[in-house]
Amino acid sequence: MTTTHVPPPITTIEKHGIDRIPDAERDATPVDLFRLAFGGSNTFATAVLGAFPVMFGLSFWQGAWAIISGVVLGAAVLAPMAVFGQINGSNNAVSSGAHFGVHGRIVGSFLSLLTAIAFFSLSVWSSGDALVGAAKRLVGLPQNNVTLGLSYGLFAILVLVICIYGFRFMLMVNRIAVWSASALFILGAFAFSDSFDATYAGLYTAHVSSATRALFIPSFVSAMLLAMSNPISYGAFLGDWTRYLPAATPKREVMLAAFCSQIATLIPFFFGLATATIVAVKAPDYIKNYDYVGGLLAVAPGWYFLPLCLIALIGGFSTGTTSLYGTGLDMSSVFTKLSRVAATILIGCASIAFIFIGRFAANLVQSVSTFAVLIVTCTLPWMVIMILGLITRRGYYQADDLQVFTRGQQGGLYWFDHGWNWRGMGVWIPSAIIGLCFVNIPDQFVGPMGNLFDGIDVSIPLSMVLAGVFYMLALSIFPEPRAVFGPLGPRWVRASNQKTSRILGSDEREGAVMH
Repeated sequence: MTTTHVPPPITTIEKHGIDRIPDAERDATPVDLFRLAFGGSNTFATAVLGAFPVMFGLSFWQGAWAIISGVVLGAAVLAPMAVFGQINGSNNAVSSGAHFGVHGRIVGSFLSLLTAIAFFSLSVWSSGDALVGAAKRLVGLPQNNVTLGLSYGLFAILVLVICIYGFRFMLMVNRIAVWSASALFILGAFAFSDSFDATYAGLYTAHVSSATRALFIPSFVSAMLLAMSNPISYGAFLGDWTRYLPAATPKREVMLAAFCSQIATLIPFFFGLATATIVAVKAPDYIKNYDYVGGLLAVAPGWYFLPLCLIALIGGFSTGTTSLYGTGLDMSSVFTKLSRVAATILIGCASIAFIFIGRFAANLVQSVSTFAVLIVTCTLPWMVIMILGLITRRGYYQADDLQVFTRGQQGGLYWFDHGWNWRGMGVWIPSAIIGLCFVNIPDQFVGPMGNLFDGIDVSIPLSMVLAGVFYMLALSIFPEPRAVFGPLGPRWVRASNQKTSRILGSDEREGAVMH
């Protein structure tokens, strides 16, 4: 007689860390994945990204095509990253041990940490500024460091509490956030309908100088890559949620849910784009100073201030939880003596400290926006290696061997060279460094070779292509052991007859018997 698994109440603190989720407890659905991934981006922070094309001088339609191109490309690259958690029952950093080695998987954990802090900070800052600014216009609340600090602290602490409770509480929050935030953004279409002009021309028209027109392509590419960075930023996090999907779930449904979740973010993206054109006409100084939130509050009708407050609240929770939860999960696997809850509290407190120091002591708000793009530039080649590894191994993984590092053991299929797979590591390091050198974000950051292509930012496509080409060459020149490919053997590459080692317990020494 079989028993049906009954999910624990959402107020029960999640017990699992990065250990493999038992099959009996994997009861999430692709719809749940859609809610989490979309909810984390259906926020004010994404609307700010949507405003950047106008800040870069593009027209409404130029900005629209830049956003659509970036989001679709980013979603297509992101989608395969959803299946690792489903296959292995753990997060993507742990799964990356199959291609970087069980020690080399710390690359994924490190990228996850930096991404989470950057996007958590951006979320809290943008939502806090919007909440206080709207409250000032609505009820006369003073806008100063005290009220802003209280707003940031409220967001950050509530997000930390939700993350401590874990996956099911976070899922409940995002179930609410997806529909409520979408409705409020759509309501904004009515709020600004009288002021919006789709013919907004931007800076690059036939009536400007040839020097100004020459800046169009670099600005368009930068806007497209900023939009692309939003879905790419989820590459390290999808496994946090898909590890609760049953292993039998069709992979096409999992990838489709991840893809569609990012296509749905066109709602907040286009809200930001459309309202930025209004700000550019009615309050141009805000756009010149990259202060989209301030400009939006300056031009919004009075009755829409309350919805803006609600968007800020909802968005702060959903983005913050999706960022912070996964990082606590990752750190518990790097520092194995820490539980998931303890690691979440530690990273949460560090992130809150960064939020206050970065906002009030160091004025890092715009710098962190740039930092987020630089992190994505490093994350993309890591994702390319993961996806190509998934394809060449035909989706074959041994989940138990991936947990070797967490359990303080040695050996297994993914031990390679003392826990490092230098095929993946040796490709990721130069691809990421070269990509960083070619970054060109107007008025924010230009790498040492950022102007080599007439100001066009080629960092992301270049790092992606380099990672793909170099990794396939590495697998061909230095083939991996046949055992890692499973019974069907490799696809597109050859395998070696090198032996793999058995798993040794923490009380044993290196020097495993080869098999």
